[in-house]
Parts: sequence; C-alpha cells; structure tokens
Amino acid sequence: MFKIKTQNKITATGLNIFDKNNYAISDNDTNPDAIIVRSANMLETAFNPELKAIARAGAGYNNIPVDKCAEAGIVVFNTPGANANAVKELATAALILASRDIIGGVNWAKTLTENVAKEVEAGKSNFAGFEVLGKTLGIIGVGKIGAPVANIGVALGMNVIGQDPYMTVENALSLTRTVKMVKERNEIFEKSNYIILHALVTPETKNMINAESIAKMKDGVRIINMSRADLVDDEAMAAALESGKVAKYVTDFPNEKVLTMKNTIAIPHLGASTEESEDNCAFMAVNQIIDFLENGNIKNSVNYPDLVMDRNTDARICIFHKNVSGTISAITAAVSEFGINIEHFTNRSKGDYAYTICEINGEIPEALTAKLGALKDIIKINVIK
Repeated sequence: MFKIKTQNKITATGLNIFDKNNYAISDNDTNPDAIIVRSANMLETAFNPELKAIARAGAGYNNIPVDKCAEAGIVVFNTPGANANAVKELATAALILASRDIIGGVNWAKTLTENVAKEVEAGKSNFAGFEVLGKTLGIIGVGKIGAPVANIGVALGMNVIGQDPYMTVENALSLTRTVKMVKERNEIFEKSNYIILHALVTPETKNMINAESIAKMKDGVRIINMSRADLVDDEAMAAALESGKVAKYVTDFPNEKVLTMKNTIAIPHLGASTEESEDNCAFMAVNQIIDFLENGNIKNSVNYPDLVMDRNTDARICIFHKNVSGTISAITAAVSEFGINIEHFTNRSKGDYAYTICEINGEIPEALTAKLGALKDIIKINVIK
C-alpha cells in the first residue's frame, strides 16, 4: 500500500485515479511515499526517509527545495502545460487591462446613482485608454504559455517579438510566422510598448525587471507579469510607476509593496485558477506519481533525468546516483556477483545526478540491495516488484 500525502486541496478528478486498494490518501500522513502539492511552502520541510517523490500540480516549483530533494533521491515532478490555457487567457485579459482603464471605469460606474446615462457620457473620457493594434509586444519566455500568447498578439494586430534561450522545437513550430525571435532580452526592453513575462525564476532571470533594465525601455511601457513574483524588483517598479516611465503594471502576484504601487493592477494569483486547469494539473501529477511508484518511470522531473522504459520483467532495481565515471560499471559488477543476469538496463543523467533502471527475472535479494546502496556515489535504491 502506497501512502500519498496532499499538501493542498487537490481536485477529485486527479485523486480518483488512484486505486484505493493500493493507495492511501491523506493530508496528514507523516511517512508518505509521495506528496502532491500546489502552492504550500516546503522549503523548510523535513522529509521522511520513505519519501520517494513530490509532484507539483503546476509548472513552477520554487516552493520545493529541489536540490535538497535531489541529494536525498527524491524525484520532484511538475506538470508543464497543464495550466497553460488558463494562464494564456488571463494574460490576454491582462494585456487589455494594461491598455484600457476598465477597472477604474467599472468602479466609478458603481458610484453613480442618479441620471446614470448622463453621468456616464460626461465622465467616461476620464477612463480612456489605448488600442494594442500596431503596438510592439515583447514576450520573455516563449514556451507553452508564451508561444500561444505571442500568436494572440499577432491576431490582435500587434508586432510581436520574443526571447527564450531554451525554446523547444515544438514551441517554435507552433508560432505564427510573423513572430520575430531575438537573442537578447535587451532587444525586448528597448523595442517593446508592452512586455509580458512568461519565464521561470533562475539566477539569470531573478529581478530581471530592475532599475537598469527599466531604464532601457520606452517611456510609457506597460509590463505584465503572469509568471513569477521574483522576476520583478518591486522597489524599481514602484519608482518607475511613480515617475511615469512605466505607465501600467499588471501582476498576478500581490504583496504588501505591490498593493501600494501607483497604476498597478494586482490580480490575486488567478493564472491557473480555473476548474479545467486544476483538473489537468492534478490528473498529470497523479499519473506521474503512479508510473513512478509502480514502474520507476520518470517523466517531467525537474531534478532528475526523464527516463521511461516499458516493463519487460516483474522486478526492477531503480538506482539514484551521482553522475560520475565508474558508477554504472560498479552497479553491473555488483549484480553479477550474485549470479543475476540483467535482462534490460537503461541510464540517463541530468547535471550532477543520474538514474538507472535494471530489470531482472526472479527475486531481488536484500543482500544485493544492501550492496548496491553501499556503493560509492549511490544516493538511493528503490526496488519494484
């Protein structure tokens, strides 16, 4: 019986996939085999030795200590693309909100009580905005969300430029041909009337919207952040909004500072908050957990290599280890010492870490598991029968 802990509310669409004869689901288990989480902060969490995997029901994983998990042989999954359509739709709305003072106008209209039609005609000019047609839209991060947002920009009659050093062939092929990709973020900063952020937070992207980058932008630029709070330096943004250098800031990440900023629309983190998105994320996260716990297969991991091998025998030894020379030969030698033939074998690496699956016929002796676990640079052994 596998024990699954939920750190946040996970939709029944996902949880119902678990076979209740083989899985026990709880929100308070202290020794789970796997955890499914959305936004709960796990950075200071002490993990139990039995924990094998954490699945983030969403794309971002900055609430999970990924490196700490890698050192412990805990696979961290995410669900890229599962919430893409929901975020894409909100980004489109944010683009219009950045151009037209719709929220200001709606709030003003609610104050009218008499001669409403007359007051509307007299006061509506106070909420006039701009059209996006013919403007330049710069997108940083042209992935599963950024690419369709780029296509929407083209459909709205905008000149669209994108920047993404990790762009996949799949996303490139999905782009409308008039989208222009550039190599440097500075070109986005210098040429865009609107800038939309769809990038992950890395050491290279953290606080990339700062005083220096804002100074390179057009006066009156409008910035939309639907991706991560840490992409924007709040102090620099507040100063730019106050001076008018940035005309409007729309963000899905309110905090105490953001809520006091001039000309800012703070959306309460609604990017993936649709029923469809939550179902999609839960569905993907649960299926990844099941395939890993039952077969040892890894797909959409952020700290270990993706490795999927069809089951050919009843027994598998799944080995997490450092990506160093000599480890694979040590593994195969250890198995051979027990007179066991390896029927199927596969290995992949990702950065400093690697993952190996050995399939054998028959039983896996505990002494073999102990010997493998004692080898140098071995992190963790999972046996699947």
